[in-house]
Amino acid sequence: MQLEKNDDSSQTLSENDPADDDQADHDPADNEPVNTDPEQAQPPARIEVGPPPDGGYGWVCVMCVFLVNAHTWGINSSYGIFLAHYLDTNTFPGASDLDFAFVGGLSLSMAQFIAPVATITTRKWGTRTTLVIGIILQSAALLGASWSTEIWQLFLSQAVCFGFGMGMQFSATVGIIPQWFGRRRSLANGIGTAGSGIGGLIYSLASSAMIQRWGTGWAFRILAISSAAACGFSAIIIRDRNKAIGAVQIAFHASLLKRPEFLLTLAWGCFSVLGYVALLFSIPSYANTVGLTVSQGSILGAMFNLGGGLGRPVIGYVSDSFGRINTALVSTFLAGLFSLVIWIFAKSFGVLIFYALIGGAVAPTFTTTVAPVGTEVVGLQLLPSALSIFWLSVVIPSTFAEPIALWLRTDNGTNFLHAQIFTGFMYMGAAISLWLVRAWKISELQKTGADGDPVKREAEIRDNDAVPRQPVVARTVSRVPSVTSKAKAAKGLFTVVKV
Repeated sequence: MQLEKNDDSSQTLSENDPADDDQADHDPADNEPVNTDPEQAQPPARIEVGPPPDGGYGWVCVMCVFLVNAHTWGINSSYGIFLAHYLDTNTFPGASDLDFAFVGGLSLSMAQFIAPVATITTRKWGTRTTLVIGIILQSAALLGASWSTEIWQLFLSQAVCFGFGMGMQFSATVGIIPQWFGRRRSLANGIGTAGSGIGGLIYSLASSAMIQRWGTGWAFRILAISSAAACGFSAIIIRDRNKAIGAVQIAFHASLLKRPEFLLTLAWGCFSVLGYVALLFSIPSYANTVGLTVSQGSILGAMFNLGGGLGRPVIGYVSDSFGRINTALVSTFLAGLFSLVIWIFAKSFGVLIFYALIGGAVAPTFTTTVAPVGTEVVGLQLLPSALSIFWLSVVIPSTFAEPIALWLRTDNGTNFLHAQIFTGFMYMGAAISLWLVRAWKISELQKTGADGDPVKREAEIRDNDAVPRQPVVARTVSRVPSVTSKAKAAKGLFTVVKV
């Protein structure tokens, strides 16, 4: 059997070794036939010819993902500016505050709702075609919003159609960076996702200036032109490695839902999105309730996105050294803590700027780390299918997060205290969910660790882009966890180890 080893120690097996077929059908311990998990029964991956992971063309793909995120999520992040404008003016007569809140929520939820479709189109037609479809939908949505005169037209354009376009592009690119990087995967992913924050910074300031000078119509048209140009350029030069790694492009991989650790990861995502969306869209309007101007509110929204733009690469860099689940857990906890101990008491422009910067750095932890953390939980091959389920699971939280935040306001919409507490508690719930995932991960490493060394085994897992999954042997086993296994799992909650 030939074994090729790239610089990042990722391994690709030759397809012509008959010994591999025997090992795939028999348990090496007892030489009896086994029923392997269908997730394991993937065809041999062909050898990748091209630049090795952790460098080369992978950095070009990082730049492409950065541009796509900047001109999709970045534009969507600036909706807080449009929301503040809608709430202060009578742009759409008869529309309520909740109507405008649902516009922002639907743009996010539709982006996640379309994920299975994007997974299917990527499998059938490739990444580039999926990106082109998304670009067309997003451009049509922004142009349609520019001529909208009634609230239902805004729902169809800025909410539904824009969300579909953004989701097609995001779903097609979110799993690409992990395919190109191993040792520096989280750093590269952090740089790519930083586009959301940098784009949000630029478009928050630009949208505010364009609305004040030319109105919302021309603001939308300029956004449509700039986003189509940048995303179109990225679609031309981006390259995936789906075939090289044998990626499983299944829209809804139901067997993943049988794993408790995967369900807990979904809970982390749902709670995080509830807190993040409520925070993202509420910052500019909250500024108005404490006596700040519209311009200052737009600056706060921009600083919040700047914090995300600067914080994402830092989180990625720390993840590669401190552990991906560890970093995501700490960052999620800090997002909730900052909401409860800083945002609630922030009344002045200076304190809010401080909160926007540090809170913005950790608030988008889920979108920053979902791909690396997902790889730790299900493995690289199943990541596209897992991400598809991730996005479906946060459709409802994305839709209702901002309406809930606005509904929780008191004193005729001038008191955000309940919304602030809600945001903080959602992040805390997310942290608890990921804490349990971490305990599972440590337990798995201890059970399958090389020579009982979980750190050494973790290095092997990271190098091989896989998570250990024991084959399901055709024998009767008890499904009731033993007292010993429960004790080991509980011990994992407090074990200090890099995961």
